[in-house]
Amino acid sequence: MAIDKTKNQHRINEAIRVKEVRLVGDNVEQGVYNIQEARRIAESQDLDLVEISPNADPPVCRVTDYQKFVYQLKKKAKEQKAKSVKIVIKEIRFGPQTDDHDYNFKLKHAKEFLQEGSKVKAYVFFRGRSILFKEQGEVLLLRFANDLEDFARVEQMPILEGKRMTVMLTPKSASKKGHTPPKTQVEASKQANESAETEEE
Repeated sequence: MAIDKTKNQHRINEAIRVKEVRLVGDNVEQGVYNIQEARRIAESQDLDLVEISPNADPPVCRVTDYQKFVYQLKKKAKEQKAKSVKIVIKEIRFGPQTDDHDYNFKLKHAKEFLQEGSKVKAYVFFRGRSILFKEQGEVLLLRFANDLEDFARVEQMPILEGKRMTVMLTPKSASKKGHTPPKTQVEASKQANESAETEEE
């Protein structure tokens, strides 16, 4: 069962136990009032006294409809969540001597990933003596990036890290919209690697 984080987040009416408060809200004269007078003002308008800034001195309270107040908080939280960008990174693995059939299969998947707004992290895995083919791996990744130039821009040129040479591609649609890296999650998904898995065996 989902927990409503906005519920009981603010003290209201009789739950506010301080001597005086600073009153804000529509149709009220803003200023500092003793708590009894503040409650009376809220009651006279058939509204609630809601503590919105308990750490202020004195605490700040708003005269408002509590249910509408909670609704607005939920609405703002939902809007902020919708604005947050979730970056998905799809990984595509090649061997240093990937054949054309395997290459085209993975190129097709990469186009689909980029069109759906995901980044693509393509890498060549070198096992054992295959590291001797690192130049061949670099050429493969540059070809891959070039074949995707209509769909992506190169965020990171091919770089060798341990036994992997990696290139990072960002969808052009995302860069045109001016998306900024999120403060939240980066989800890495590994797909389109089926035919290359045997190279690690």
